[in-house]
Amino acid sequence: MTDTAQDLHDFYAAYADSWPDDVLTIDQPASRDEDVTATVWSLAAQGRHPLLRFNRVQNVQRPLLTNLFASRERVGRLLGGVGAAGIHAEYQARSRNLLKPELVGDGKVLQQVRSSGINLYRDIPSIRHFASDRCPYITNSILISEFDGISNVSYHRSMVHSDSEIATSLHSRGHLWRMLRTAEAQGKPLPVAMVIGAHPLFMLAAAARLPYGVDERHVAGGLMGAALQVVRTPQYGISVPANAEFVLEGVIDPALRAEEGPFGEFTGYSSDRSTNNVFRVETLMQRSDAWLLDVVGGNSAEHLNLGRIPRESEMVEKLKERFPGVTAVHYPNSGTHFHAYIALRQSRPGEARQVMLGLLGWDPYLKTVFAVDEDVDITRDEEVLWAMATHFQPHQDLFVVDGLPGSPLDPSSSADGTTSRLGIDATRGPRFDGLRARISPEAMQRAHTLIHTPQRQ
Repeated sequence: MTDTAQDLHDFYAAYADSWPDDVLTIDQPASRDEDVTATVWSLAAQGRHPLLRFNRVQNVQRPLLTNLFASRERVGRLLGGVGAAGIHAEYQARSRNLLKPELVGDGKVLQQVRSSGINLYRDIPSIRHFASDRCPYITNSILISEFDGISNVSYHRSMVHSDSEIATSLHSRGHLWRMLRTAEAQGKPLPVAMVIGAHPLFMLAAAARLPYGVDERHVAGGLMGAALQVVRTPQYGISVPANAEFVLEGVIDPALRAEEGPFGEFTGYSSDRSTNNVFRVETLMQRSDAWLLDVVGGNSAEHLNLGRIPRESEMVEKLKERFPGVTAVHYPNSGTHFHAYIALRQSRPGEARQVMLGLLGWDPYLKTVFAVDEDVDITRDEEVLWAMATHFQPHQDLFVVDGLPGSPLDPSSSADGTTSRLGIDATRGPRFDGLRARISPEAMQRAHTLIHTPQRQ
């Protein structure tokens, strides 16, 4: 697969040509109310996570792509063809190679630019993902801001509030929230650009967790292996991907509020916890053949992978550097962002507890960490639960730390967002008495032959 254009359409064509069995096109008419999400959930129940293209979604009037990040194998292909087990190391290696964006003279997102006559209900396609959602949502809304020498790129759920306004939540209280507070202190609105649809590696970079002031667009260049090509928005000169599908330019006014939510969040619950900010749109930019690139909401595989792979990659690197006995780390879909599994080779008593404390301290979203031995397959929940059932003694193998800041979207957290955290040591320990029952590789190969040899009826 060759993809050097930083263009979603070129990426899709190349991917569909290279892996046609991993792309599913839906030509039948589909409702904008939940049909896309229902299709994703139905396929997932069959163990299928293809890249989906809907050609006839009501009121969208353009191709809709979704489920792009639902498959880790597909993410590995995005990162040069590594297997799922190699994603963490490859992501970290590429993301450290920060490349400054390249300003170009033209780009497809400049094919249509308007600063008057904007009607967001008409101009920006959106769909309802869950019956419990307040209304249709823009789930792939990446906000870019450059203010007071600081830049930030980050995801924020968004819904059209009026012809020229979008209600959005800065619920992460992250860097964009901090920049908004800086603008407010200066008595100014915060200029922003909202990117809706771009190359998948730009999307992955936008989910990166970086120190304040480090620009995710530089990470995008590292992931792509070439500087991100950008153009400037006409009003505020914000650098945006040159071949994005849609870009909205305007300001977040610190004084404005609009009710936003509920919306189906990564927890699997619909949340109305929101900062209720308002993005006032002044300019619409789009390519003439723009597609809607949707991110499946809720606790979908796509939503979880997109948010989690950059976090996992950072955590795995930190843990392995500090604790060489760690052999693998996995954040299971079943735990949304709140559980993690660690496999390790212990060299001394208490090491598992030390490793778990390290991860619980580094990752503010985590509530529960399970430590298991290196021979346990932590990509399978049933293996971790088996280790817990046979190795874990509640009176001695767990610890709890309370009163720590957690995710504001955790429905079980306190009103101020604090949570407790749990470590479960499901390793065998130094005095464990038991021999694991095993089947030899030779017998497994013979069984494979027996199963796949045609049988007489």
